[in-house]
Amino acid sequence: MRFLYRLEMTIKLNSNYMLKKIRTILAAVFFVGVTLLFLDFTGTLHAWLGWMAKIQFLPAVMAANFIVVAVLLLLTLIFGRVYCSVICPLGVMQDIISWFHGKTKKKNRFRFSYSPAKNWLRFAVLLLFCVGLVFGAHSLAVIIAPYSAYGRIAANLFAPLYQWGNNLLAWIAERADSYAFYSVDVWIKSVSTFIIAILTFIVIGFLSWKHGRTWCNTICPVGTLLGFFSRFSLLAPVIDTEKCRNCGLCGKQCKASCIDTKEHQIDYSRCVVCMDCIDTCKDGAIHYGLRKRSFAKAQDDKKSAQDDKKNADKGRRAFLISTAIAGTAATVKAQEMKVDGGLTAISNAEKPERQTPIVPAGALSLKNFADHCTSCQLCVSMCPNQVLRPSTSLLTLMQPVMSYERGYCRPECTRCSDICPAGAIRPITREEKSSIQIGHAVVNLDNCVVNTDGVSCGNCARHCPAGAIKMVRKNPDDPKSLMIPTVNEERCIGCGACAEKCPKKVVKIRDEKAYICDTCNGDPNCVKMCPQNALTFE
Repeated sequence: MRFLYRLEMTIKLNSNYMLKKIRTILAAVFFVGVTLLFLDFTGTLHAWLGWMAKIQFLPAVMAANFIVVAVLLLLTLIFGRVYCSVICPLGVMQDIISWFHGKTKKKNRFRFSYSPAKNWLRFAVLLLFCVGLVFGAHSLAVIIAPYSAYGRIAANLFAPLYQWGNNLLAWIAERADSYAFYSVDVWIKSVSTFIIAILTFIVIGFLSWKHGRTWCNTICPVGTLLGFFSRFSLLAPVIDTEKCRNCGLCGKQCKASCIDTKEHQIDYSRCVVCMDCIDTCKDGAIHYGLRKRSFAKAQDDKKSAQDDKKNADKGRRAFLISTAIAGTAATVKAQEMKVDGGLTAISNAEKPERQTPIVPAGALSLKNFADHCTSCQLCVSMCPNQVLRPSTSLLTLMQPVMSYERGYCRPECTRCSDICPAGAIRPITREEKSSIQIGHAVVNLDNCVVNTDGVSCGNCARHCPAGAIKMVRKNPDDPKSLMIPTVNEERCIGCGACAEKCPKKVVKIRDEKAYICDTCNGDPNCVKMCPQNALTFE
């Protein structure tokens, strides 16, 4: 009998070890994959790993990808909060930081303890998050969104380190007569976004270092929402009270602080199914399997005090309000070298003041773009010509806008529309990209080198991919007169090639834009109502 008992315990311990191993491997795959999306400036990985960004919870909701949302909720109802422990890169980053802290000193291995859930704070943050999304305060709401927060950290903190390492390899390779690597510019695209990324990393890093998953179980709105569904999960860690020796090691190892060792109960709304408690228990008293009764019933049996009941009622009311708002929102939203012309000095480009931002061609409208963008910075990281950068405007803070000081938007490039996980930049073909007008060029002839230096240039016309700029005689009556540029506004697509190549930087891109409009299903009312017949539908 003793042999059979030992055999049973060995099998259970090995199975528990394998469960944690599988969870760890999957978490590492997703973390590395999502991180590489933000680090890869060549754009070669998004075709293989782009789906990892599109299955993140908030981008799937903003893109109205109900299949992904349904699958994530189903996974939560079956396995618990596996999204938080496997798929979410911010959650995995917290586990990594906490793991390093546990390795610093031996006593840090068991540094956690049970703490009651702060439901009033969790649901209050979720309510404010949903209100911010519904009423247009996206830039403030997405600060605490897990995928967006990690995206900003990766794009602003990890990516520069990766690029500096690449430039070092390029320097070494060049001296070995090899061109396997090429150098890239490393610069801060937005000071405000960079500061927010640093502060986010410091706060979340400190909480993870000291308290494990406090951010996930107190602040994160996605964690709170999935935590509600995980209360009713089919599978979960279960404590066998007959085998438990009340050693308390599971509670000391729980980074979610959700195991009440005295009452032999687990708060499944906060449990992220990390399997650490199962791996720690040497008596096989905790196993991952079917639950005999729901956590909701256990909580009702446990909570007898009047104050706890009031807090629970407040939490439930806040959740119902927030889910109603979220449901309403989901329904509503259904390197070339620089050429200077040869005869004049190149002026430094400065960002012009625009009344409205210029956004990529795949954005259906400014409102659609602002309503769907999660400010994850993925498109900013992927832009090959560094045209996209985070906005500094308060209303569109951290959302990408177009600026042409370091490059121009290539008509054949659709990388931002291919990678956007939230539907803010819709997928478009190369043919569509080259025909969508996002702005048009305006030339300040008074400062053109033809008038200031008395020399011919024509850079803007030579580099215009749409053929919208033509050179004409400054004096039509003089056949020897110098040529000046003229812009065909109807043909100009606003790519910014002329603005980027102009040596005097006298070409600017205006923010009047034409977008793909699909609200009338091929029968636009604006065409029918125009009294001058100035609009056509093609």
